[in-house]
This record gives sequence, structure tokens and C-alpha cells, in this order.
Amino acid sequence: MESKGTSCSVHHCHHGSQNACISLVPIFNHLEEDQMNEIMGAIQSITYKKGEIIYNAGDQSDSLYIVNKGKIRIYRLSEAGKDQLVRILSPGDFTGELALFSQKIHESYAEAMVESQVCTIKRSDLQQFLLKYPSISIKILEEFSNRLEQSEKQITRFATEKVETRLALFLAECLDLESGMKEIILPMSRKDLASFLGTTPETLSRKLSYLETSGYIKQKTGKKIEIIDLDGLLLI
Repeated sequence: MESKGTSCSVHHCHHGSQNACISLVPIFNHLEEDQMNEIMGAIQSITYKKGEIIYNAGDQSDSLYIVNKGKIRIYRLSEAGKDQLVRILSPGDFTGELALFSQKIHESYAEAMVESQVCTIKRSDLQQFLLKYPSISIKILEEFSNRLEQSEKQITRFATEKVETRLALFLAECLDLESGMKEIILPMSRKDLASFLGTTPETLSRKLSYLETSGYIKQKTGKKIEIIDLDGLLLI
């Protein structure tokens, strides 16, 4: 697989960087220290600049990719050539997990949204660790389950709900109710959010304006949005 990422320098591949990858990821961070050290020996760290492609659809999938720093955008292209955002990965998230179980090609694209540091581990190495430490397998299955639930929820929304309802539910889910804060910061650009919600940037802009004039939200600078009426938002 050809990657546009710069090869990993001594600075980027130091022990601490790999340790950060292992300690961040739920599939590994429950292990004992000596077990994590063993896995660290099989990891390579690569830095990607903003806009660089980590893998393309059609590339051979043979590694697990773990985000150590930055943000990675996973997307597909429709038959018409339009981007469809699948998800955004933040530090601690991973992709390429299907390569763990069979030799596959990537069906999506992975692109660095900002300068990002990604740790990779080859399928052959990871399969050995799965046999040696079965708890890793359980953690991976938990992640599969979460992603399946999210995918089913998204498919249902696309099929049954209006754009403003999809948007309202997305904004509500971004809110951290425990903190008591009424302000959210969108986790992606408005263009990406439109793609994620299955609409166009123009329609998204209109729907945000509609929610604002209706008194449900207040748009602030940048990606900040204040939720004024959460109960009303959930009833749209």
C-alpha cells in the first residue's frame, strides 16, 4: 500500500510516542505494563500533514491504524463522486480493524484533517497478540458493536427523518449534559457535517438558520453553537 505520509523519523518513533498510542486506546490500555511494552515493540509511528491520504479505497488493508495526535476523516465516495463522511477519528480511535480478520481492501478513504500522528500495527503481529491476550478481542468486539449501533442509527435517520430532525438530534447528542454547559463546539467542519447528515452545505446552513430563528439554538463564532431550548430541539 502506497501512503503519502512522511516516513517516521527518530523523533516521531521514540518510545514515549508509541507508549502514548498504547495507553490511549481502549483495546490495549487495560493490559499489564509488560504486555503493553511487548505490543509497543510491534508499532510504527507515522506523521501525516493536513490533507494527506493515509489510505485510499482499493488499497490493501493489512494494518490497524491508531490515532495518537490529530484528527482523521474517514469517508467514501458515492457513484456520483460526492464525499460521504463515515466518521471522524480523534486520539485513541482506530481504523482498519477489518484487516484483523481477513485480507481485505479498504472501502473508504482516510485523510488527515490536521497534522496527525498515527501508529500502525501489522495484521500478522496483532493476530498473535489476540491469541496471546484474548481480552483485546473482547475490546475490539465492543468497538464493533458500538459502530454497528451508530451505523444503524444513522441509516434509520436517513430513511425516516427530515434534515432538520437529523441536525437537531446531532446537536443534542453533542451536548455534555453532565457538565451543565449549554454550548457545544461542532466536531467537524460544516461541509463535513452536511456530508455526515446526508445533505448539502447550503441546506445545512438554511436548517441552522431555521433552528436559530425558531429560538432553539444560537450560532456563535467559529464552530460554537449555544443550545437555547434542548427540549424543543428534541421534538423537531
